[in-house]
Amino acid sequence: MRTLNSPSSPAHRGRGVPCDRAALGVPQYKACCSHSVQCVAKFLVQAVAVPASTMAKDMTLYWASGSPPCWRVMIVLAEKNLQGYNSKLVSFEKGEHKSEEIMKLNPRGQVPTFKHGDVIVNESIGACMYLENCFTSQGTQLLPAAPAEQALVLQRVFETQTLQFAMRDALFYERFTPEGERHESALKRNKENLTKELKLWESYLQKMDSGSYLAGRTFSMADAVCFPVIAFFSRFGLSEERYPRLMAYYQMVKDRPSIISTWPPHWLENPQGQDMLKDL
Repeated sequence: MRTLNSPSSPAHRGRGVPCDRAALGVPQYKACCSHSVQCVAKFLVQAVAVPASTMAKDMTLYWASGSPPCWRVMIVLAEKNLQGYNSKLVSFEKGEHKSEEIMKLNPRGQVPTFKHGDVIVNESIGACMYLENCFTSQGTQLLPAAPAEQALVLQRVFETQTLQFAMRDALFYERFTPEGERHESALKRNKENLTKELKLWESYLQKMDSGSYLAGRTFSMADAVCFPVIAFFSRFGLSEERYPRLMAYYQMVKDRPSIISTWPPHWLENPQGQDMLKDL
């Protein structure tokens, strides 16, 4: 398997050109006419003409319903118009994320596990960035070109990790903590940490114009990465009165085509959530 830091890997190639032209069915670029404008233009036309379904045929995503890391990768695939990839839904309850098939690709036995040709990316934000770098000019541009704008998007992307961990510790403390190790003081502290995080994100949106996304006026990588986490807050009863901008953002983004098409199947089967966060 080719790793992402190998000299021939996509990380070392020009941004905006599909990573694996052979796998995508795009003719290899051949130097001619001393790289004349006509030569380059001809190659670009060939590259753009490749159907999205062809681009995605060598992609496989192992995912679990409702997992924010999995969901964000699916959103990026949808935003990049990469339909037709091999979608493999796994069950945590059945332990399918520890199957031999996945362990061969991801020794941590976790999802998402993403494979494109001979490239494997086993970290959700890494997979999202990989797709953006491979298909920059296709679908939605998720990273702005301007350095300052891009920096804000990336800041929100990486801050999402802190928000996600705070959400997990508050909502799923009893699930992940053995009964003999649980303490009310720890659960109280976890809820206090989540409250601080939520107030911070609420303040981010308060400083922006009404109708803004997380990092500006357009949907970006920040939204693709963070929305799945914010969706959990709505599902678990977060107060719209206490967090009006966060919940208004959720209502705005949930109807986006890439969100609708990737909505967790078990949420569709059971739309009614819980009210664990109503008093937060």
